[in-house]
Amino acid sequence: MTANQPPAAPLPRVAVIGLGYVGLPLAHAFVRAGLEVIGIDTDPAKADALMARPPRPYLKHLGESVYSELATAASAGRFVATTDHSTLARAQAIIVCVPTPLDEHHKPDLSYVTRAGEAIAKHVRFGGDAPPLLVLESTSYPGTTRDDFLAPLRAARPELALGTDYFGAFSPEREDPGNKQFSTTQIPKLVGGLDAASTARAVALYGLAFTSVIPTSSAEVAEAAKLLENIFRSVNIALVNELKVVFEAMGIDIWEVIAAAKTKPFGFMPFYPGPGLGGHCIPIDPFYLSWKAEQIGVASRFIELAGVVNTRMPQMVVGKVLGALGARRIATHEARVLIIGMAYKPDIDDVRESPSFVLIQSLQDAGVSVDYHDPLVARTHAGRKHDLGMASVVLDAESVASYHAVVIATAHSSIDYGLLAQHARVIIDTRNAIGSRGLDVAMGERLIRA
Repeated sequence: MTANQPPAAPLPRVAVIGLGYVGLPLAHAFVRAGLEVIGIDTDPAKADALMARPPRPYLKHLGESVYSELATAASAGRFVATTDHSTLARAQAIIVCVPTPLDEHHKPDLSYVTRAGEAIAKHVRFGGDAPPLLVLESTSYPGTTRDDFLAPLRAARPELALGTDYFGAFSPEREDPGNKQFSTTQIPKLVGGLDAASTARAVALYGLAFTSVIPTSSAEVAEAAKLLENIFRSVNIALVNELKVVFEAMGIDIWEVIAAAKTKPFGFMPFYPGPGLGGHCIPIDPFYLSWKAEQIGVASRFIELAGVVNTRMPQMVVGKVLGALGARRIATHEARVLIIGMAYKPDIDDVRESPSFVLIQSLQDAGVSVDYHDPLVARTHAGRKHDLGMASVVLDAESVASYHAVVIATAHSSIDYGLLAQHARVIIDTRNAIGSRGLDVAMGERLIRA
């Protein structure tokens, strides 16, 4: 620095509310950028795991290096994980990464967002020389940041003015757990502020950690863009799920059709059928927009139809299983079925909204005895919808042969599909795991595609 240059502005201290699949990699990204980070979560187990020495990884797909780097930063006083929301008073930027689920009526549940907003209103320090930046990353319908997220702050502190006393923005999370091609900071970061000054502040903050930051004209545009990304996937998956049924009735293999179509070098993007949608985004986010559209009196038939098609897929698989048992004259109350895979996608331990839960629950309701094997999910834990209380069973020749049917719900790469093909009485394959490995011909009628 020369004598004529002003000193560099100090880096902001960032608080990340929610240390799950979105918040934890985001906190790590800012730590790696040299910022001081406060991680806050209502689950004490997460805070304890991060502050333990050595730390206890609870999101295994992130890798050991993430946890060791956070531990190093914690030892240096640059990272802390806590359940104490009063620590928000120490932060100049607060980023909220909390769940936005659906309630029992399939309507948006913004209770986590509202509680985060209440904590901000209660604990964040306003009125200083550096007005705080408040950012929502949780996916929701357009208008959530402006109307819902900041509502508790406006109610508690009506004298505070946006753009003067605080700044507000939305920046959609774009995490893809298990994606080896793009890390958190390599994925372009959309940012939309509630005013021009808020956009500039948010762009500057994310620019400290992300390779590319793309401003939008408003928070609402950024919110809508996130929904478009996920609705695009939902609709196209629904399309191939429906075509799977149509082509099967014609005696045509949907997987071969997709493989043939994707040889076109333009105008086509492959999507693949499955036993149902999983993860937080695709099964949930489209319903946020369809609900909002209904509130303003606009129909969203395409989105709703895709939801209908996708949500009926698990029951279609269950029908295939029960049909296979019936064809072999096995009564449901005597049947034993093995589900391969609890995670919603291959090679990760993420079970959020996994269709395997629906498969297991539906088969159990039909009187079937069900076990599962997943090399990455040792036990199931209580969730918002399911509490199966199950543990992964051993996969060997003897155990496979003991089941009346095996259902491949998640195609983990570490599964021995040759073992399954050789010893299973019948396989209901929802992922083309057997066919893609050339094991289908030898199985003959013991393989059922679903």
